[in-house]
Amino acid sequence: MAQALVPLKDLVQAKSRLAGLLRPSERRALAQAMAEDVLNVLANHVNVAGITLVSDDPGAGLLAQKYGADCWSESSLGDGGLNSLIQSASERLLAAGNETLLVLHADLPLLTPEDISEVLHTQSELGGLIIGSDRHGRGTNLLAFDAASMPARFCFGADSCQAHAADARNAGVTVEILQRSGIGVDVDEAQDLKTIMECLPLCDQGHTAQLLCDTELGARLTLALATVPGDAIPVDDANRGMSH
Repeated sequence: MAQALVPLKDLVQAKSRLAGLLRPSERRALAQAMAEDVLNVLANHVNVAGITLVSDDPGAGLLAQKYGADCWSESSLGDGGLNSLIQSASERLLAAGNETLLVLHADLPLLTPEDISEVLHTQSELGGLIIGSDRHGRGTNLLAFDAASMPARFCFGADSCQAHAADARNAGVTVEILQRSGIGVDVDEAQDLKTIMECLPLCDQGHTAQLLCDTELGARLTLALATVPGDAIPVDDANRGMSH
């Protein structure tokens, strides 16, 4: 069984890099829809025993309650930025038991139960640190580890995939990097938005799909994104690499 930790930025401030495409209320709606899709996958996964949402957003408590999650405020964990928050929350959760801990972003609208199953199976089989990279192979969208393989420091940010991997290898921890379509596409830029909008009609009708597919907002975005180049997403398990 596993625990899941989901940091969630204040929804009013979320997705600021999409300001040229979306109004503030629309950016908030998108951020919440994606977070609900992630929480829904976790809440309904048979091998996820609990979820902890870390956020100072005023609506985070209600969102956590809807999906049976705990909600911890950022202030209760200190005030040192995202990596410090994740470090403190991870230490607290792992101190309560020896379960696998999943740390994942809240903006993964293509996430599926199969993605979580693959991550947990890999961590169970190999131990060590499992890194779910973004589709470019540079960023980190998900981590899975236990108390013995917990990163000494978290490196979310630019080129975090290789930073997490290098730190783990230097500590003698086995590393597995997974590239999967449901984990690989987070949403920060216009190109990301175009990529998920092309994929959402092929998925079940989650909250993000309901917001963007066959809606006035979706039609407006389709026109606005018409000149933005598309972006390939990874074929699941096509690019995996283990190192010790």
